[in-house]
Amino acid sequence: MTHPKQQVPFWLNSSPVLFPPSKLAMKEPDGLLAVGGDLSVEWLLAAYSKGIFPWFNPGEPILWWTPNPRSVLFIDQLKIKRSLRKTIKKLLKSGELSITLDTDFEKVMRACAEVPRNGQDGTWISEEMLTAYLALHSAGHAHSVEVRFQGELVGGLYGVAIGKMFFGESMFSKKSDTSKIALVALALQLNEWGFSIIDTQVETAHLNSLGAENIPRGIFESIVSNLTQQSFTPKKWELNPEWPNWIDTHLQQSSTLHS
Repeated sequence: MTHPKQQVPFWLNSSPVLFPPSKLAMKEPDGLLAVGGDLSVEWLLAAYSKGIFPWFNPGEPILWWTPNPRSVLFIDQLKIKRSLRKTIKKLLKSGELSITLDTDFEKVMRACAEVPRNGQDGTWISEEMLTAYLALHSAGHAHSVEVRFQGELVGGLYGVAIGKMFFGESMFSKKSDTSKIALVALALQLNEWGFSIIDTQVETAHLNSLGAENIPRGIFESIVSNLTQQSFTPKKWELNPEWPNWIDTHLQQSSTLHS
């Protein structure tokens, strides 16, 4: 009687900067492709451009993942509840709420690391990861959304952009709905810039409630290959102050799509 060969991840040296084909990723745990390499800007850009991301606990070697299926949010499928729209407009009108891009990347990333999450004892956002993504931010490829209430940072998210592809990494919320507000503002701004999709990595009920869905890894990789090659200059981002007005337009377009 023969037994199937046990899958193991590939071990990567610090050079060359090269990943094995995703079809060789493990099925259990889902999507684990490789171990090693490093977290330099070069390695991170090479990984994301192939739909691969790092995720590992402090003290572990670097683990690289490419799950199948892949959770994504097509921006035209973003669900904005009318109650959330009312909340956004009310708080913006009162002056209590402000949303910005790239004004405090490090603080957003640290907040994502510190906010308690169900089913997680610690955080994978270590000082090593923080240093790596700060370098990516300085290079114009990692970006943050800051949601402030009465001047205090209460919600936000961060991720990576290559060309016209945005890869979401983590979000946090210290006040009800603030991570949703961060995602809505970002998605509408990205749409205005010609982006069409946000990588949300792994399925969660929270992301599904906002319109995320699973697609096969092969289709995801084709999308990534196309969009990362589209021209969009790496730089510090600014949120257009007109973004709240785009909510109604999005809702009208969504109702047309689903009618």
